[in-house]
Amino acid sequence: MAQVLEFRLPDLGEGLTEAEIVRWLVDVGDVVAIDQPVVEVETAKAMVEVPCPYGGVVTARFGEEGTELPVGAPLLTVAVGATSMPEAAPAGAGAASGTGASAASSAASSSAGSSGEGSGNVLVGYGTAAPAARRRRVRRDTTGPQAQPANGAPVAAPAAVTAAPSDGPVPVISPLVRKLAREKGVDLRQLRGSGPDGLILRADVERAHTVPTTETAPTPTPTPAPAASGPAVAGERVPLRGVRGAVADKLSRSRTEIPDATCWVDADATELMAARAAMNAAGGPKISLLALLARICTAALARHPELNSRVDMGAREIVRLPEVHLGFAAQTDRGLVVPVVRDAHLRTAESLSAEFARLTEAARAGALTPAQLTGGTFTLNNYGVFGVDGSTPIINHPEAAMLGVGRIIPKPWVHEGELAVRQVVQLSLTFDHRVCDGGTAGGFLRYVADCVEHPAVLLRTV
Repeated sequence: MAQVLEFRLPDLGEGLTEAEIVRWLVDVGDVVAIDQPVVEVETAKAMVEVPCPYGGVVTARFGEEGTELPVGAPLLTVAVGATSMPEAAPAGAGAASGTGASAASSAASSSAGSSGEGSGNVLVGYGTAAPAARRRRVRRDTTGPQAQPANGAPVAAPAAVTAAPSDGPVPVISPLVRKLAREKGVDLRQLRGSGPDGLILRADVERAHTVPTTETAPTPTPTPAPAASGPAVAGERVPLRGVRGAVADKLSRSRTEIPDATCWVDADATELMAARAAMNAAGGPKISLLALLARICTAALARHPELNSRVDMGAREIVRLPEVHLGFAAQTDRGLVVPVVRDAHLRTAESLSAEFARLTEAARAGALTPAQLTGGTFTLNNYGVFGVDGSTPIINHPEAAMLGVGRIIPKPWVHEGELAVRQVVQLSLTFDHRVCDGGTAGGFLRYVADCVEHPAVLLRTV
């Protein structure tokens, strides 16, 4: 008899605790192969196709399109090795009625922690090839409300987890949640998670850090009644979720934790624009202005490594990073995202141009992975594309600095002692005042401006 295994929403990495189902790629009764994508989900960072680690027949799906699920919630169940729907859960009838529900439940319960056929090649923190001690044994509750597949037939309700959490008695899946708890001094054993079956999520750790708890289980706080002094505020309410919610959280955290300061300077970009035109006129791949600015940034960071760092307040240390992973702000239909160019300090202008183009296209298509949106060490923000001259950027936490570039426009400028019309740009640097003082930040920005005005300065650093 085929084993019925339950596949749960895996840890998608970088502290992400939930995802929204965008599109199911399989139906109940479909035969799936190992590592076949079964659902497309949207996290706060990217659209992700989630592969299933089991091969067999899909016996149940949990969650309609548009439903938001926490990490660890059931996605679907698969009859491993089967080529057609098991009799206990016929197609169109689901697996939650009478003895069929009991059989499916028993199979799932007995096999979810056993060695079924699977690849282990799912996402961060999840895999079927993990040791048995790390897998979670499940018991299905068939008394709750039933989920509905796309064809309208009832299927099994989400399972309740009752057994050994990963890595010991504390119910935490994500190693990032554990790391966050260590950094903030939160005892995970004193928390009751808000996730499915007590799973501890990042939000639980953040809440415990903000309001220390003295009890094992926090006491729910009743929602206060609206004030009687006046009517409720009218207007459209837009949920802070998805990309918008992630941006709100990150910017708030940056402003709360980082004592930032900003300095700026106007620069004559006429020679830089001329150099780019000459490079592109010579044939070969086109060089973007953003790529030239990125080359200038990496050269400046080599001279001022303090700005390619992050602060570890737990250890009270500044960690200077050896590689430059350069983030760049990109506006998309889904909101602002910051893709990361890995090892930007080792790339040529041509390589940077190609990588910027590739990541921008993926961002606009909503196809960036969480790995392509994390791990940056310094961010370049070209807000001049919006037709503005200047800004005071908010640092992309936990980085230490961000360079902002305004639009390049003709302006009166004193050139070689005479008034002339030149291509002028405003550059602004927001930096974490903990990692350096104004002298270092000013030196970095002055070097960037010198390279913009006299691109040949870069030749001394190649």
